[in-house]
Amino acid sequence: METEHYTVFLHRLVIEGRLNIGSEAFDCTYHDSCYLGRYNDIFEEPRSLLETAGGAIAEMSSTGAESFCCGAGGGRILAEEKLGSRISEKRAGMAAETGAGVLVSNCPFCLTMFEDGVKGAELEEQLVPKDIAELLAERLAPQKPLTAEGAEKVFLEA
Repeated sequence: METEHYTVFLHRLVIEGRLNIGSEAFDCTYHDSCYLGRYNDIFEEPRSLLETAGGAIAEMSSTGAESFCCGAGGGRILAEEKLGSRISEKRAGMAAETGAGVLVSNCPFCLTMFEDGVKGAELEEQLVPKDIAELLAERLAPQKPLTAEGAEKVFLEA
């Protein structure tokens, strides 16, 4: 069995009609993590999930394959930067420039860096970092109850 990122898996479930996401309008900007974007060339599925959930995506200046690092790469999540500005604060600033109220990521390291970057750049009043999974969980639509046979079929098809 091949491993896939959760955004690809959830996107497939939405497309197949096996996951119902309610749509509630919100403005956001999306950060392409290095792992998902540059290393795995996955850009569309996360954006499609956000749009399904009601997100109007305002793209940052550096996005897609040219995305700007969150600051956690190469073990830098453990480093205490003393020279210049913090990368996470710079990226949070890029997100704030879009005017969107939510900075969405798909990576736990990026999310940690953005939580710190938003605080460090004093942007708490204008920008909230969230994971795509959080946004989708907030918008889960009621599902039909599964029978035992239906649950077994879902499990075997996954």
